[in-house]
Amino acid sequence: MAKITYITHDGQEHVVEAEQGSTVMENAVRNAVPGIEAECGGACACATCHVYVDEAWYGKVGAPEPMEEDMLDFAYDVRPTSRLSCQIKVKADLDGLVVRVPERQA
Repeated sequence: MAKITYITHDGQEHVVEAEQGSTVMENAVRNAVPGIEAECGGACACATCHVYVDEAWYGKVGAPEPMEEDMLDFAYDVRPTSRLSCQIKVKADLDGLVVRVPERQA
């Protein structure tokens, strides 16, 4: 299990225990984290699970693949650490991961 902290745009923290092999988006939905809509269910076909990866974690999470980059074009307020949470697999080395949820989803 890995602990993930989701910080909503208003500063509320939601800490969840996530199983390895699941995605950051799946854990947000399971735990009713506000602001993660996940309309496509994790198929990388929308941008409604957009998050900002904390800069300290971005190197471990890594950059988006080309398909994800294309979908991020539809996200609201894209930043250098933007990722789609459906594309971030939970691994042991992501224990303590911090992501921020944008003010709104596209």
